[in-house]
Amino acid sequence: MNRFLLFAIVSFQFFPLFSQNNSNTLLLAIDKTIQNNSYYTKKKEHGINQLKASLKHTVVPEQKYTITQKLYNEYQSYQSDSALVYARKNFQIAENLNNLEKLNQAKFNLVSIMGTLGMYKEGIDVLNTITITSTPNLKGSFYGVSRVVYGQMADNASSQQEKEKYLLLSKKYRDSCINFYPSNSTPYIIAKADWYLDNKKPEETLDLLLPFFPKIHKNDPNRAIISYIISQAFKRKKDRNQEKKWLSISALSDLELAKKEYISLRSLAFLLYEDGDIERAYTYIKRSLDDAVLCNARLRTYEISKMLPIISESYQQQNETNRFQLVLFLTSASILALILLTLLFLLIRQMKKLSKAKSDLSMANDKLSELNAELNSFNEKLNISNDTLTEANYLKEIYIGRYMDQCSDYLGKLDEYQRKLNVLVTTGKINDLINAVKSKEYIENELKEFYANFDKTFLQLYPNFIRDFNALLIPEEAIQPKEGEQLNTELRIFALIRLGIKDSAKIAVFLRYSVSTIYNYRSQLKNKSAGPRDEFEDKVMQIGTNTK
Repeated sequence: MNRFLLFAIVSFQFFPLFSQNNSNTLLLAIDKTIQNNSYYTKKKEHGINQLKASLKHTVVPEQKYTITQKLYNEYQSYQSDSALVYARKNFQIAENLNNLEKLNQAKFNLVSIMGTLGMYKEGIDVLNTITITSTPNLKGSFYGVSRVVYGQMADNASSQQEKEKYLLLSKKYRDSCINFYPSNSTPYIIAKADWYLDNKKPEETLDLLLPFFPKIHKNDPNRAIISYIISQAFKRKKDRNQEKKWLSISALSDLELAKKEYISLRSLAFLLYEDGDIERAYTYIKRSLDDAVLCNARLRTYEISKMLPIISESYQQQNETNRFQLVLFLTSASILALILLTLLFLLIRQMKKLSKAKSDLSMANDKLSELNAELNSFNEKLNISNDTLTEANYLKEIYIGRYMDQCSDYLGKLDEYQRKLNVLVTTGKINDLINAVKSKEYIENELKEFYANFDKTFLQLYPNFIRDFNALLIPEEAIQPKEGEQLNTELRIFALIRLGIKDSAKIAVFLRYSVSTIYNYRSQLKNKSAGPRDEFEDKVMQIGTNTK
């Protein structure tokens, strides 16, 4: 089936799910889940206690094996030390049962949790005791566990040579487990998707996982793993919004299942840090570290500890800025209150003087009448000036309203375009749908019209902007738009800065460039400044102020 058709059908069928998973909604859900951490922890502990109670009252060895296996699974990403305890109990029971398949499965559990705890030598020793030829149906699991433990060793390797060696072994075992897992099983889907991603095939990864994702139950731990792989596929496609969305879905699943050993929330924290959402990034990375320490996941603790100082420093700086602003506000309020009290005191004194001099006022009435006449004349002129200023402000409101109306028109057009695509999907006009999706003419025309309207409105507000902007540059570096243009890219960047939008990330989104490109434009023009480089953008902000 054509890839674009498949994606469209999946999106249509599960529209209620994905329409609600916008970034802001997901982040709010994560915030709420973190706040309600005790609820999910109690829910997890309740399930564990029920299993422990069942184990305590069970004497049948086969049932004990099953319960200790479940307890291991519950503790695996929750408390690594407890998971190791039940993995060993499960192993002892399997030895007594003299069941080779159960014994090998118990060994897999031991190897897996030892890898999480950093006990790589012990895990490899257990792995070397497994005779997998005696249980061929477990070959997929054997290679899968081998892949994971060697992958962990590669992540924690102290030299590049060791890292490459273990990474090669991990990939080798991953390729082997693909051949032995059932093709419709979740482990097979995860391993195959990882292979696609490792071989730089993000489109194939998404084609495999996006149709599979809606089939995963909300309480399935693999939901977070698959969501994370999808996010990494979008990362390779450089689709930051989708990467953040799927990382959020993965992190939300981890938190709701009370996992303590995970990667998604930490990765999401770093994305938010890059986006400037420092407070939320600090909350997420701190929660990740607390959970990793509680779980005793040594590799995750080490990875998080490298990122935490960076985010923590920015968080502290933000707090210092907020504290300074609060002190400044309180100081200003205190000074203002002192001034008002002083004025009140002076006013009372003046009123007493006026009362004492009331008898002299009759002699100055004529002079006061003349002064009142002059004052009335001055007030009339002042009213005229105020009316002029009000009219100017009203014109600005009209321009802003026109700009917002244009934005509303774009939203309407996008809605109409979406309905058109939905009609094409539901009527089976696949070729028309593909042509419509591939065509960039619609977007390019809308962008051209959007930028033209922006240029026109901005130059109505600041008609001398180009002249005044060039006056800030070295004469030979003056910028002039091409014929038929009102503003070019460089002028639009500083037009947005003049309007108060100084964040390069927001400017990049507005002009559909990368953040690094915007940063380079700004740096290049600062270097062409006729005055001090550090004062260039401040002077841009003053353009037009003398005429308003």
